[in-house]
Amino acid sequence: MNAAAKMQILIVDDEKVQREMLAGFLVKQGFGAMAAEDGPKALEKLKSGTFDLVITDYRMPGMEGIELLKEIKRLNPETVVVIMTAYGTVGTAVTAMKEGAYDYLTKPIDLDELLLLIQRVEREVRLGLENRELKEQLKEKFKVDFIVSTSRQMEEALNLAGRVAQSQATVLILGESGTGKELIARAIHYSSLRADKPLVKVNCAALPENLLESELFGHEKGAFTGAVARRVGRFEQADHGSIFLDEIGDLSPSLQMKLLRVLQEKEFERLGSNQTIKSDVRVIAATNRKLEEAIQKGAFREDLYYRLNVVTISLPPLRERKEDIPPLMEYFLKKYNLENKKNVASLSKEVRDLLMNYHFPGNVRELENIIERAVVLCRGEILTVQDLPLHLRESKVEAALERARESRNLPAALEEIERQMITNALEKSSSVQTKAAAELGISERVLRYKMKKYKIAEKE
Repeated sequence: MNAAAKMQILIVDDEKVQREMLAGFLVKQGFGAMAAEDGPKALEKLKSGTFDLVITDYRMPGMEGIELLKEIKRLNPETVVVIMTAYGTVGTAVTAMKEGAYDYLTKPIDLDELLLLIQRVEREVRLGLENRELKEQLKEKFKVDFIVSTSRQMEEALNLAGRVAQSQATVLILGESGTGKELIARAIHYSSLRADKPLVKVNCAALPENLLESELFGHEKGAFTGAVARRVGRFEQADHGSIFLDEIGDLSPSLQMKLLRVLQEKEFERLGSNQTIKSDVRVIAATNRKLEEAIQKGAFREDLYYRLNVVTISLPPLRERKEDIPPLMEYFLKKYNLENKKNVASLSKEVRDLLMNYHFPGNVRELENIIERAVVLCRGEILTVQDLPLHLRESKVEAALERARESRNLPAALEEIERQMITNALEKSSSVQTKAAAELGISERVLRYKMKKYKIAEKE
């Protein structure tokens, strides 16, 4: 059954009048319905076709409903089975539910009750299908293979992430802010055996210690002022799944001790409780801090570090993998064209050169923000320097100065600086030459001469 298809139902009953009446009623209600007179014939239809729901009588010759139920679940565990039973044998229907039946109906069948039950099943089947499709989309979106990268350093990190994903090992991801630590954590989870279970994220730097402890481990009602009800913590929410602890280097000493216990003993208690809760959670931690230095200063436990550091993945900053900038620019250009219904075809050579020479203190996240802003502001089909933030436009002069320092040709270096300063002033003044000349401290006539000399086109 896909999201748009009508529900397919199989009626199984040895009473001909009953099964034909129910099948006919369901067809009139817009469902796809077929009928079978006994268990073996029902199994033949199930093997040759797909049914979302089977409504079967409990008492039938040859193969009773409970046997048919077991066979259906063996063939396809996702097929929903409803048992029909006489009023006096409700106990047997309850037994069938323990074997995997969804619900039961008592004979004679109330058609309104039947319709309500089918509608409930249909909602749940569609919701389950949508959830599975969403999970598959998430798996595809966050697979290691789909992370944009061409550099050797990043490929090594991704290769390691792909190899560790199928294991149960704790992973520590190191890297500056904006390098993609959360993206790697998601890729590891959705490529792992736990992909169908939750991935729960906690930013350890975002909450004060008392609130973070409750966030991680939960609390009982009355555990502290304001604890008006029991709260399930993130470790419980992530049961059988993964938990991503971002900024792990910011944990307080007491919380480091509690996390160490979870990693060692795989158990914890909620605040205000002495009941021990078992934890089957894979921990993926990340930090932009140098934990070895924190250990030497006494700010981070060495034993916790070695528990977290089973497999370490180090993500290089963007300035150290410049070859990743062009494919990332193209990826973000396409992404934000789609999101904003724009049609920016490409980036100008000037923009590409500027971004290739920029040092990116905010790494990939900063590059993404720059491209998003530029796409939103761009009025044409080519993204130009004027669409970039002011600090980037001003960085062109800084880059020219740097090239001048490295150059042994003084006249060429001075010309490069002059050209960049004029271009920058024109962009800042929206190409109003009077304002640009005033900004540069030269006359308008000299400005026009310099523009002609350096082949700087006038904007119409």
